[in-house]
Amino acid sequence: MQRPSNSFAQRFARFAAVILLAVCTFPTAALAWWQSDWSYRKQITIDTSPKGGNIAQTAGRVPLLVRLHSGNFHFADAQDNGNDIRFVAADDKTPLAFHIESFDPLLGVATIWVDVPEFPAGGTKDIWLYYGNKKATPATDAAGTFDADYTLVYHFDDAAAAPSHDKTAYANNAQSAPPALDDGAIIGKGARFTGAGATATVAIPASTSLAVKAGGPFTFSTWIKTDAVQPRAVIYARHDGAGSLIIGLENGAPFAEVGGARIAARQTIAKGQWTHLALTADGKSITLYVNGHPAGTAAGALTALATAATLGGDAQNPGVAFTGEMDEVRLSKAARSPALILADAIAQGPTPKLIAYGVDEKQSGFGFGYFGIIIKSVTVDAWVIITILGLMAAVSWFVMWTKASYIGSVDRANDRFVDFYRENDGDAFRIEESLQGEEKLRRRFARSSIYRVFHSGAKELRHRAGKSGHLILNAEAIEVVRALMDATLVRENQRLARSMVLLTISISGGPFLGLLGTVVGVMITFAAIAASGDVNINAIAPGISASLLATVAGLAVAIPALFGYNYLLTRSKNITANMQVFVDEFVTRISEIYHERAYARAAE
Repeated sequence: MQRPSNSFAQRFARFAAVILLAVCTFPTAALAWWQSDWSYRKQITIDTSPKGGNIAQTAGRVPLLVRLHSGNFHFADAQDNGNDIRFVAADDKTPLAFHIESFDPLLGVATIWVDVPEFPAGGTKDIWLYYGNKKATPATDAAGTFDADYTLVYHFDDAAAAPSHDKTAYANNAQSAPPALDDGAIIGKGARFTGAGATATVAIPASTSLAVKAGGPFTFSTWIKTDAVQPRAVIYARHDGAGSLIIGLENGAPFAEVGGARIAARQTIAKGQWTHLALTADGKSITLYVNGHPAGTAAGALTALATAATLGGDAQNPGVAFTGEMDEVRLSKAARSPALILADAIAQGPTPKLIAYGVDEKQSGFGFGYFGIIIKSVTVDAWVIITILGLMAAVSWFVMWTKASYIGSVDRANDRFVDFYRENDGDAFRIEESLQGEEKLRRRFARSSIYRVFHSGAKELRHRAGKSGHLILNAEAIEVVRALMDATLVRENQRLARSMVLLTISISGGPFLGLLGTVVGVMITFAAIAASGDVNINAIAPGISASLLATVAGLAVAIPALFGYNYLLTRSKNITANMQVFVDEFVTRISEIYHERAYARAAE
């Protein structure tokens, strides 16, 4: 009995190892969930490969614009003001800084800025958008969305007639409001400039953070849409003694003037079309960008600039004001890389190719939703019962799997042997002689219970025949052969029934163990309520629900085991019936053959 027990233990160990390996190798990234309080999430893929934004160089840390609309986001499942919006890195653990520029569930549109610490280069990177928590409080962090080198960022998302508010930590708010606001700018709201006098500009006060040292780094960027072709339309101007910096349009062509030097783009900007305009200075050269691509470069450096600046015109020359719209103005005390300028132009543009939105995923399974409430309320004693039931379930499934495999192989081997037996007219001596030198043939019948029953009978016939090879059977001898075959049949039935008792234990014991866990859990729940004195449905329901989980676990063990047991028992009975039929056929056949030979010898 020791050998079968070891064999079972070894098979079960292999089975458990296979299950454990499957669990460990299963991709868990898709199953991870940042926090269970959030019911929904969406995967956002940043694609800088040639199929996406086609940005081969690294852009470093990037404030990325995420546009949501009713086609890629379920506004009905989020809070009306977007307070439950969260962004998490690809590891599903690290929250990302972000802030909402606009969120309108009625129109089904939203614009959100997300801090991506490491932008991909020539590849893809995933981040997660979480939402669907009605109790969440706002977590926007405008200053944290931008790195410390951004000294001014205007979204122009303020109320009408209100000065533009700086989104960075430096608080470089404008002294004056834009002449007008346009709700339909390229990103959200935008500033509209009329080109009429000094009051048509936005004044930016001087500050330490906005000061540029002589030869120091600097970056300016914005989106513009011109309403008319002007001979000199100033977009940004700053004067400091003999030094100055002017960025504008000359008859539709972007230009920049640094002191006496001038950089001009060859291509012009079409009227009524949004265009991304940027300028960088690194102390050695100054580069003008149009729609993310260099449009002009000159050697040189900026002079010291520490005075106030203006947007939409030149305070010293009111006649060169800009007529059109402006959105997303940024100043930096660093020379931004060409990759970042290109990333901004692509991500913020009218046809962004940099971002792909995945499907909305709803939280489900263990630990989530109503089931999550139950899991959190399960007591230690219930977990002990559930763990025991889990082990019982594993054992019962293993038994069903191994027994089904064994019974199937026995059934197939029996069919093969019965066919072989009848092909040889049931001649036991001929069959045994055929199998003696045929190892391959014997392997085909190795799992056959009928073959083992046959072999016990054939072995007795060979023993009675002796060396002479002549065999005469009387009634008593035939009964001996039947008894030997019946004994082998019983042993084969015992082999078929081996380990089936484990299924009966699961069927009978599973529900009772589950009921035990439920009763103990209910007792503990009521005891805790009595001790606290808090009697309400919210205090009772979670504990009762968690207690019932033990009963559910017990039924989950017993029901599959019951079905498996009945299935295996039916197939085992069929094999037993086939063995009994074979014994009767074999005994009848040898009685006929060797009884006739006895009469023949008597006649001689």
